[in-house]
Amino acid sequence: MAARSVTLGIDLGTTSVKAALVEAAPGDPSGFVVLASCARPARAEAAAQSAAAGPQGQEQDVHRIIQALNECLAALPREQLRKVCGIGVSGQMHGVMFWKTGQGCEWTEGGTAPLFEPRAVSHLVTWQDGRCGSGFLASLPQPESHLSVATGFGCATIFWLLKNSPEFLKSYDAAGTISDYVVAMLCGLPRPLMSDQNAASWGYFNTRSQSWNLDILRGSGFPVHLLPDTAEPGSVAGRTSHAWFEIPKGMKVGVALGDLQASVYSCMAQRTDAVLNISTSVQLAASMPSGFQPVPTPDPAAPVAYFPYFDRTYLAVAASLNGGNVLATFVHMLVQWMADLGLEVEESAVYSRMIQAAAQQRDTCLTITPTVLGERHLPDQLASVTRISSSDLSLGHVTRALCRGIVQNLHSMLPFQQLKEWGVERVIGSGSALSRNEVLKQEVQRAFPFPVSFGQDVDAAVGAALLMLQRNLNKKES
Repeated sequence: MAARSVTLGIDLGTTSVKAALVEAAPGDPSGFVVLASCARPARAEAAAQSAAAGPQGQEQDVHRIIQALNECLAALPREQLRKVCGIGVSGQMHGVMFWKTGQGCEWTEGGTAPLFEPRAVSHLVTWQDGRCGSGFLASLPQPESHLSVATGFGCATIFWLLKNSPEFLKSYDAAGTISDYVVAMLCGLPRPLMSDQNAASWGYFNTRSQSWNLDILRGSGFPVHLLPDTAEPGSVAGRTSHAWFEIPKGMKVGVALGDLQASVYSCMAQRTDAVLNISTSVQLAASMPSGFQPVPTPDPAAPVAYFPYFDRTYLAVAASLNGGNVLATFVHMLVQWMADLGLEVEESAVYSRMIQAAAQQRDTCLTITPTVLGERHLPDQLASVTRISSSDLSLGHVTRALCRGIVQNLHSMLPFQQLKEWGVERVIGSGSALSRNEVLKQEVQRAFPFPVSFGQDVDAAVGAALLMLQRNLNKKES
């Protein structure tokens, strides 16, 4: 009897949570059909941030993230959820949250369906967290890894907490990214399990030996018991320990993936494709040839990093901190200005109006460098506006220049000529900020010397589901 072939993919992003149900295409072992998908805003910024972290802290309320996840599951067709035989999970990388083993969640019937709710958990300290300044990072031991350590990386955050809030760490005995937490809760894992994709995003992980820098970390007093066990991306972390909504108990759950890798997996049809993801932040990724190994020592000033992908291969990635969040900052500024003038306006209305205005303004001489958050390789860089003239001050001019600046900033990190030298022949655009912004799409098409096609907003969720479908559900049940 043929096994059911529907998989659920989940993506726990910075600003939204997405879910997708994927099924194998009839008669095409490599094809797939998205049966249904759903997205919900996370609205998870913690009301009370850590006082010790100061204004640079960026924390999210895990309860709100899981609430958005539950809303996504509740919105999917119940008859399709009953057919799910595997779950793939991806999510925002670099961040860290903590929980108590055995007390991380509580399963409830939740009215119409069984679900879990967080219990003994901390806030999620996200990749946007800025508490680890340049001086603090310089005081940390040098990692034995090809990737450097930056603020917002899990191990850097734990080092900071060890120094500034040691009592806080004593309250917990498990840690992971938000997606590692969800996998651990679904499977009832006694210890969290982490893919090398997420482990590398924390820092102090050697992708060649597939191991944490335990000696280096222990030598600095790091609480190594908080480091998760690691596994190959694409492997099975466990099985659902409870029925979840309409999904039966005992279904396979994959080890959590990085959202970038999951998005690339769903989009990259050929090795000659590059994937541009513009969501809260921006990533431009190209596949490195099989057998490629990055230089073993980190270069914090390098704008391109090499992220582990699948099957011990790597993606060359220009990862900018400035993407959809810059547009959101601009919208918030406009709304605040209006409030200061005694006028009230909804942010959603401002966003749609400014995109309309920029769509009608096809070009501008105004130049905006949008790096309000700096970059990991240039942490002290700020934004700037130049070539200002009285004729370029309309909302359309400024919005057009801001969208262009986001793309040009990426070009400065990874020149498109380099993509050509790597054999790239096409660019596939994805991500929430890109999918709903026609002006940003126009600027991407203008900038790249390749054909550009655009994917969907749920690419990472689809990628997580697709990996489960192709890697695990085609195997015979053990």
